[in-house]
Amino acid sequence: MTKIILGQKGEQLVVNYLLADGFIIKARNYRQRCGEVDIIAERDDLLVFVEVKLRQQRYFDLSEVITPGKQRRIIMATKDYIMRNQVEDRICRFDVALVETKLGIPEIDYIPNAFVEEW
Repeated sequence: MTKIILGQKGEQLVVNYLLADGFIIKARNYRQRCGEVDIIAERDDLLVFVEVKLRQQRYFDLSEVITPGKQRRIIMATKDYIMRNQVEDRICRFDVALVETKLGIPEIDYIPNAFVEEW
């Protein structure tokens, strides 16, 4: 299975996880020149910007997964999304979903507020 297909499957697992938690998916793979957000989801007054990382090994180091440069690119794409969609009166949060495959079975480690941006 190619890396792209694995990534798409991992993202779909996270979408299903968010839907089961009562979120509405607003966008997937929101790309701008400045960066990309894998999933944008909304529930009540909460808007979450989710970075999905897929690993086939047991270990994750969050500092390795979401570097400061990656955070900046996600934040810039988020600000673009907020401006283009005239988002108001929403609490915005940056989450990370780590998808790990154990014995061929995927598991999600979902981390709310994985990093913050001072608005």
